[in-house]
Amino acid sequence: MPFIARAVVDALADFPHMNASLGDNELIVHRYVDLGIAVDLDYQGLLVPVVRDAEGKRLRALSREINDLATRTRSRQLAPDEISGGTFTISNNGSAGSVLTMPIINQPQVAILSTDAISKKPVVIEVPGFSESIAIHPVGNLAMAWDHRAFDGAYAAGFLSRVKQILETRDWSSEV
Repeated sequence: MPFIARAVVDALADFPHMNASLGDNELIVHRYVDLGIAVDLDYQGLLVPVVRDAEGKRLRALSREINDLATRTRSRQLAPDEISGGTFTISNNGSAGSVLTMPIINQPQVAILSTDAISKKPVVIEVPGFSESIAIHPVGNLAMAWDHRAFDGAYAAGFLSRVKQILETRDWSSEV
């Protein structure tokens, strides 16, 4: 989750309309990222604690804060201000084994990203000396719901593509 959260935060800088809320007939684009992380309460509800100012946090800090918020959410030790004011939400349905889900937007936010389970799948890869081959690789889906009043599908697809690019190409060793 922390790697995905960090990739999302960085991609939001390139796609600022994803990090927005709908107001009275206006789109409010936030200059900060207050990242909501959906936490299941053992099938008795869902709460979304918020990592404040996530854009200023590196991987380790995000990881620690997500873990702390999730632990305190499950033990019901959060303050009301810790579950309000998010600007973008991530839901990790993959932890329950799902392979494709469609999350519901946490309004007034305009988008939510859902991560699904990572499982091994046959994929086409490029092989030196050959054009293509089939290999078994871990594959996960990122699904997203968004409010079309804020932006169109091409913008949403560009954002998802950017998140994927960051996850697959970043040298994470400097942040671990």
